[in-house]
Amino acid sequence: MNLQHERMLALCESLNLPFVAQGYPAAAQQAAQQETAYSDFLEDLLKMEATGRNVRKQSMFTRLAGFPAIKTLDEFDYEFAQGVKRSQIEELAGLGFVERNENVVLIGPSGVGKTHLAIALGYRAAQAGSRPASPRRQTCC
Repeated sequence: MNLQHERMLALCESLNLPFVAQGYPAAAQQAAQQETAYSDFLEDLLKMEATGRNVRKQSMFTRLAGFPAIKTLDEFDYEFAQGVKRSQIEELAGLGFVERNENVVLIGPSGVGKTHLAIALGYRAAQAGSRPASPRRQTCC
């Protein structure tokens, strides 16, 4: 490791840019081989940082949500749960209810996929960057 690389790592640490620090050596080597413009090189490093932060945020939100298992809407079997309207689920998948701060209530007999849908919608919200709700405290009379 050369002196400039050590200074770059120290700067990345002080500026809280862990993904730039991690990807800089390979990106610099690739940019040198391809004779990439400095602005393109910098843009690639910043994209790397933004992507890394987004993945870390999604992972953290998913972990904080405490899902018992990861379920997705793509895995949901609409053939089995015939009472579920795909159009309604696709509308919910747009996460407009989260933006409007509304609740979603799933009603139906046991074993039709309510829990699957609830987890899948929560997982989608976590992947979209919605922070899990903190438990509300109940006040008593």
